[in-house]
Amino acid sequence: QVQLVESGGGLVQAGGSLRLSCAASGSIFSINAMGWYRQAPGKQRELVAAITSGGSTNYADSVKGRFTISRDNAKNTVYLQMNSLKPEDTAVYYCNAERVVVAGTGNDYWGQGTQVTVSS
Repeated sequence: QVQLVESGGGLVQAGGSLRLSCAASGSIFSINAMGWYRQAPGKQRELVAAITSGGSTNYADSVKGRFTISRDNAKNTVYLQMNSLKPEDTAVYYCNAERVVVAGTGNDYWGQGTQVTVSS
């Protein structure tokens, strides 16, 4: 069984920084892409940033230049460094692992979500 455990959310003032971590556990052979999504109240879940196993990254326009995604393949862990936070970054942030291969079968998994609140 694969689990994604997130940490690092919290309350921060505008202009501050937070670092999110997400560790995937289980008998994992490989993970294709890992990423972070967020969902604010009354809004749809949206992609924030993603990174492939080869290190290619993709960011939402709203976070480019402020957020940095990184990954430790050996630890099956993805990080999101968030700088210059704005009140509009307030949301529940979810970790996603795409095509996690366990015993020859690939599936997608989600973390439980971590709250990020940015005060003005």
